[in-house]
Amino acid sequence: MEENTLGIGDIIAIINLRKWFLILPALLIITASVCIALLLPSIYKSESTILIKEQDIPGDYVKTSMTSYAEQRIQSINQKVMTSSRLLELINRFDLYADLKQKKTTDEIIAIMSKDIKLQPVNVELPDPKTGREKIMTIAFSISYEGKNAAKTQQVVSAITSFYLSEDLQDREQQASETVTFLNAEIERVKKSMDEKESVLSNFKQANIQSLPEVFQLNIQTLNAAENAIEREQERLQGLKERADYLQSQLATLKSNVEIEEEIRLKQLEMQLANLKSQFSDQYPDVVNAKKEIEKIRSVVRKKKAENKGQPDNPAYIAISSQLAATRSDMASSREQIAQLKRQSDQYRVKVAATPKTEETYNQMVSEIGNLKYKYNELQQKVMEATLSLSLQTEQKGERFTLIEPARLPEKPYKPNRLAIILIGFVLGIGAGVGMAALAEFADTSFRNAESLERATGFPVLAEIPRIITFKDRVHRTLKWSIGVVALVAIIAGGLAAFHFYVMDLNVLTVKIMNRLS
Repeated sequence: MEENTLGIGDIIAIINLRKWFLILPALLIITASVCIALLLPSIYKSESTILIKEQDIPGDYVKTSMTSYAEQRIQSINQKVMTSSRLLELINRFDLYADLKQKKTTDEIIAIMSKDIKLQPVNVELPDPKTGREKIMTIAFSISYEGKNAAKTQQVVSAITSFYLSEDLQDREQQASETVTFLNAEIERVKKSMDEKESVLSNFKQANIQSLPEVFQLNIQTLNAAENAIEREQERLQGLKERADYLQSQLATLKSNVEIEEEIRLKQLEMQLANLKSQFSDQYPDVVNAKKEIEKIRSVVRKKKAENKGQPDNPAYIAISSQLAATRSDMASSREQIAQLKRQSDQYRVKVAATPKTEETYNQMVSEIGNLKYKYNELQQKVMEATLSLSLQTEQKGERFTLIEPARLPEKPYKPNRLAIILIGFVLGIGAGVGMAALAEFADTSFRNAESLERATGFPVLAEIPRIITFKDRVHRTLKWSIGVVALVAIIAGGLAAFHFYVMDLNVLTVKIMNRLS
């Protein structure tokens, strides 16, 4: 069996047979694309560009108080600008989305506007000042808004741009001002704490003045001097004891009073009386005279002793007694001195023993005060830097947002691209028509000429019977065409009615089409 190939004539015949399958889909799709291109509203886009300008004065001279990167600041400000209250204010000010206010809620309109506003950062690859490595950095960003009215689009972008610039200025000044306020409050707190610590240290030094680390060496020296003095005084006391014992022994060999002449005479008379009594009786005249003499002398002796009142009169005895008394006085003074030195030594021993604990507390207090002083000086330096940073921001010398390209009035719509829509519809229409015709052709298994029958069966065709069109066939064809035309008109009328009642008034549509065409 021969291969079934289509010639040019076959293709023309198929096109002639399936022309409505080719024409209707193409016509419908092309018409729809033209309507869509004409009915879609024009969307205008206005855009402004803001540069992130570095601070004018080098950071080595004046440090900025801004702690966030530009990307973070942009996103932070974007969150403030894109709040519902700000967007609603813009909607009311410029009367945006007037056609949607009766169909959608306020929140839905705000959501639509937030999608129409776009923030696009401008990133470049630059060396990082801190690490020196290449890094993607944001040097600028653009703000755009898409809307149906060109003038309002420009006004909205200008308003949003002013929001960004004012918020950036306010944030920078507020952060610098809050930094200065915080650091001043911190300085006051540290100064108050430092004064309290110094007061406590002063009271502590007054209460422990004798055991402070500064007087430790003096206490040690005083303690050693006291102990050495005790040793010397004990040696002196021992020498005084030995001298007292010696004087006492000397004094024991001496009489306190010197014998007077009457006592010597009395002893002689007593010896004579004893000698006389051994030879004579008591009545013997010499014995009686001796007794009288003795009694008389005794009376004189008693009288003289009464006049001396028991005081020693022996010069040697008196001299040694005076030395002994002086030695004993020195011994008493030495003992008192030793006791006093021991008390002093005990006091300084207690002070020396208390010094380590006192030193620990004292050093801790001194360390705390030193740390507070260091922090106080550091805070003063930071306050100076923060004050300079505040001046930098208020004078517009720091890192800031600068408008380099303001929003312009769009001269033509940003979208839709009507020509592209029509061309795409034309291509899709032709493709759909060809596809429908091909599908109808491949689904039809009938033979419409002798050649295709011969190719299919391999047998020759003996005779051909031409198609006989009767009056009934003509009536049926006319009726079929009439039904098709009526159906097409009904579909078009129903579509127009549905569009008129549910989408847009036909009068408005006519005006818009005329405006587009003009």
